[in-house]
Amino acid sequence: MAGTFSQGAGTAVMCGIAGMLGSPDPRTLDQMLDALDHRGPDDRGVYAADDVALGMTRLAIIDLGGGRQPMLADDGGAALVFNGEIYNFRELRARLAAKGRRFRTDSDTEVLLRAWEEYGELCVAHLSGMFAFAVWDARRRRLFLARDRLGKKPLYYWRDGRHFAFASELKALVRHPGPGRTPDWEAFHHYLAFGYTPSDRSMLASVGKLPPAHVAMIEGGVLTLRRYWALPDGRTLTPIDGRIDELAARVRRDVRDAVRCRLAADVPLGVFLSGGVDSSVIVASMREITSGRIATFSVGFGPGTRSYDELPHARRIAERFETDHHEEILEPDARQLAQALVRHFDEPFADSSAIPTLMIAGVAARHVKVVLSGIGGDEAFAGYPRYLGVRLSDTYARVPRWARAATDAMLGHVPESDSSRNIGDRVRRFLSSVDQPMPDRYIGWTRFFTEHQLASLATDALRRSWTIDVEAVRRDAYARRGHDDAMDGAFRIDLSTYVPDDLLTMADRMTMARSLELRAPFCDHRLIETSLAIAPALKTQRLQLKALLKRAFADVLPREILDRPKQGFMIPLGPWLRGALRPLMDELLAPDVLRRRGVFRPDAVEALRRQHLAGGRSHADRLWTLMMFELWVREYLDDHGSWRAA
Repeated sequence: MAGTFSQGAGTAVMCGIAGMLGSPDPRTLDQMLDALDHRGPDDRGVYAADDVALGMTRLAIIDLGGGRQPMLADDGGAALVFNGEIYNFRELRARLAAKGRRFRTDSDTEVLLRAWEEYGELCVAHLSGMFAFAVWDARRRRLFLARDRLGKKPLYYWRDGRHFAFASELKALVRHPGPGRTPDWEAFHHYLAFGYTPSDRSMLASVGKLPPAHVAMIEGGVLTLRRYWALPDGRTLTPIDGRIDELAARVRRDVRDAVRCRLAADVPLGVFLSGGVDSSVIVASMREITSGRIATFSVGFGPGTRSYDELPHARRIAERFETDHHEEILEPDARQLAQALVRHFDEPFADSSAIPTLMIAGVAARHVKVVLSGIGGDEAFAGYPRYLGVRLSDTYARVPRWARAATDAMLGHVPESDSSRNIGDRVRRFLSSVDQPMPDRYIGWTRFFTEHQLASLATDALRRSWTIDVEAVRRDAYARRGHDDAMDGAFRIDLSTYVPDDLLTMADRMTMARSLELRAPFCDHRLIETSLAIAPALKTQRLQLKALLKRAFADVLPREILDRPKQGFMIPLGPWLRGALRPLMDELLAPDVLRRRGVFRPDAVEALRRQHLAGGRSHADRLWTLMMFELWVREYLDDHGSWRAA
């Protein structure tokens, strides 16, 4: 059945999308799109038929005058809404044209629609890019949804027996009357463990997420999900061998290709430049490809935070590659920043790196509409100290306990600090888990709260609501390790969970909050596949982090950048909780607030707070986790009369 179709003037590809099946209300769809306006302030379009409505808001990136959405098939038999970028759209267009498909625009949106017409739900196998899209098949009266392999673009959904709704963000989906606001305590368990909700659940019990690398079909009221891609199974993959110089040359070529395909845009581009290896590699690769203007953006943290401040290193790279460089010093406005994070994430999210990410996105958005980032470089090429910890702990665990006693006692007295590296905390985690098997040892290093800590922190009622093993997905990822190497298992844990559910979620929400698009070359699925085929020992020669990646770019990056230790994109959260953020912490974690919630034991939270304020132990991440939850409850449940304790 034909539907009505409306579009605005001025078009783009990046956007927010939303839709519903079963007696759709146009006013509800408009309200959902209003909530997504920041993702696409340049345009809006709607398609509506008897039992379906699709909508989008758009940010102008490619083919500014064509590729309007929703896009209809020539015969009106299908309608598409699409959020993302198809990086191989020109090659795919040529293949489709050779098969007789005709094109009216130069947009990747039309290429995606023609690919769906040609290949059906198998079209995703032909796509390279970041995307979440929906196709209404009017002939078969079914809705098809898809999400990219690494989970760069989000897609939330709700359904009951007769109705279905989806949206790019939770704030849009809850404008629909169906989902409600009952908390999902299993997702909350995962949040307390790792600082973010899992890939298939949200903090609302009735709302799910289409996981990365999945497609979904809704037909006759039945929802079917299917995975179409996974990290290559290490037990069966063919390793990439060769001399180290040959491997380095291949890595450089593949990184450059991943960067090259992400430079397609009809608007200015920039780079988030930290001064670390990954972002420096991105800038170096861009300079190899283009002699034109490259804008770079960095943030610092002011006096007294030297161990967190990478501005001098970023300036060195900006000078080396002659970029148009921009800097901003971050000074925390406690309440404003924290509440902004909650509003943009829609769920509690405890990675405090979201603060500088939001700030740098705001700086960049004043100059460009697209930025590249080094996200994924650490996980693909062994950049975290904890990966070396896997090596060292395997060796240390083989030493008899009696022989380790003196060393354990000495290392156990290493003090914690407020520096970005906090060696004392790392040593304490290392020693406390050395007798555990892999992967439990590694998973424990990545947790905010262990199960032992949660046993004393959470109320009995809350713990009784937890029936799912929050570590199961990580153990499964580890089991598919290759090269007979535990370090490869650690890579796979992070690439399966931390990258999509933390890093890419943070990147999407914080940049789209400022109407900015982020592209991550290191998260190219082909580059990930190549990196996993290379043995970890070749990536970390002589226990040097990122040894292979550094060798690949040694002739163009300054020696001081290659030799400096891993720092990470972090904020001085510990000192801030004793200073500018303390009033907010005291308010959110006050004993009477905790008793009223009935979720955490006030005495356990007070012990964490007092230890942190005294300076002997740093509980910054754990306290921030609790604070962000309380802020989320106030924003999303209290204001709607929806709070229900476990």
